[in-house]
Amino acid sequence: MLRIAVPNKGSLAETASEMLAEAGYTGRRDPKDLYVADPVNEVEFFYLRPRDIATYVGSGALDVGITGRDLLLDARMPGAREIEALGFGDSTFRFAGRPGRFTQLEDLQGVRVATAYPGLVDRFLDERGIAVDLVPLDGAVESAVQLGVADAVADVVSTGTTLRQAGLEIFGPALLESEAVLIAGPQDAPGTDTLLRRLRGVLVARRYVLIDYDLPARLVEEAVAVAPGIESPTISPLRDPEWVAVRVMSPRRGVNQVMDALHAIGARAILVTEIHAARL
Repeated sequence: MLRIAVPNKGSLAETASEMLAEAGYTGRRDPKDLYVADPVNEVEFFYLRPRDIATYVGSGALDVGITGRDLLLDARMPGAREIEALGFGDSTFRFAGRPGRFTQLEDLQGVRVATAYPGLVDRFLDERGIAVDLVPLDGAVESAVQLGVADAVADVVSTGTTLRQAGLEIFGPALLESEAVLIAGPQDAPGTDTLLRRLRGVLVARRYVLIDYDLPARLVEEAVAVAPGIESPTISPLRDPEWVAVRVMSPRRGVNQVMDALHAIGARAILVTEIHAARL
């Protein structure tokens, strides 16, 4: 049985569970459940704090897990490694301080930096030869400067509104672009390849749609230039020898513009269909 760690709460939990369900696995029905066995698919699910998942997987106690890239790096667990980005839970980590106090990373030398990710920040600054006094906090780090606990902060940033409201401005490069990732332990466990193929199939189904349309055969090359597909469109003859039916996978984003362009070329009966599962 493949032992899989899944976030039990937080921003990653719901989407991770949905993704596993779309991949054909049976997860928990009660949010209080911490363990669920899926004997049909030969897996066991362990629902854990997202911050702890890298530790369990890196130690070999569990085989694979879903967590944030930020949490993986912050854990500094040598045995845990990222094997696939999962396309959700995006976040960006930045430094911030009082306006005018800091303009570049070197300005952090010797000051106090508050963060909920001390391992991540320490590694980033150490690689650049910058020594700081880290102040570990468990969330709400934007208040640390105002309350005199720190001189700067390192935190997750989306729009930057929260930091500005706390009287801080962003400076320097991003520490990390993070998202949800599938991680594995020191050993390749049997069943990991199957899980990986299924999750990749879910990613394809979420990112792509099928477009079917009829087209005069003489216009195929123009249409393929608009919607080339992942490999190549499927082209089938119709009863009218001057027309063909075309099926192609196309990115979900911008699909309406693609339909408009195909119609302008001469395509008709253009249909878009959801993809529920895929193996590529």
